[in-house]
Amino acid sequence: MDMRKKALILDLDNTIYPVSSIGETLFAPLFELIEKDKHVSDRIDEIKNEVMRRPFQTVAKEFNFSEELSNKGIEILKGISYKGKIEPFEDYKIIRELPIDKFLVTAGFTKMQQSKVDSMQLQRDFKEIHIIDSTTTKKVKKDYFIEIVERNRYNKSEVMIIGDDLHSEIKAAQELAIDAVLYDKAGLYKEEKSVIRITDFAELKKYL
Repeated sequence: MDMRKKALILDLDNTIYPVSSIGETLFAPLFELIEKDKHVSDRIDEIKNEVMRRPFQTVAKEFNFSEELSNKGIEILKGISYKGKIEPFEDYKIIRELPIDKFLVTAGFTKMQQSKVDSMQLQRDFKEIHIIDSTTTKKVKKDYFIEIVERNRYNKSEVMIIGDDLHSEIKAAQELAIDAVLYDKAGLYKEEKSVIRITDFAELKKYL
């Protein structure tokens, strides 16, 4: 397979596997805490959906969590790990088989994200794995993307960034002028025209 791209940088949550498949179990202590808070408990279903899609700190701010609730939530999340088996999306096997350098860049709490990586044995798939924990670093995905490009001496045109979040890794890629692909398995962005959008990794090959 002749490819112009030399490297793929992938997100983890909702890109390699569906968070909804483990979310209720993974976040059970957090959801229990939120349900006890009368100021936000009436929006618990909305909050659950957002927690499974976006960073907790972003969700907490959007739903006007009190400082106490936000801090308690962060402390809970710092200690959570997932003990069960996680099944990647069925089409992820296509990524696994691509003869190309692959990098994983995920934002979240270190213990939690590492447990997901271990469960799916992702170490065998990626040249580098980076977990960006906002409680321990000021760096963001954009910083890691450019470091990967420079450290490995890629031209930006040789790299593609793939993720499910239009306002996170996709936005960062566009700001860096690196090709981006929005992996929209859940069909949340059907009208989106600002980026290449796919719903299955089989569609990716024509862009590589």
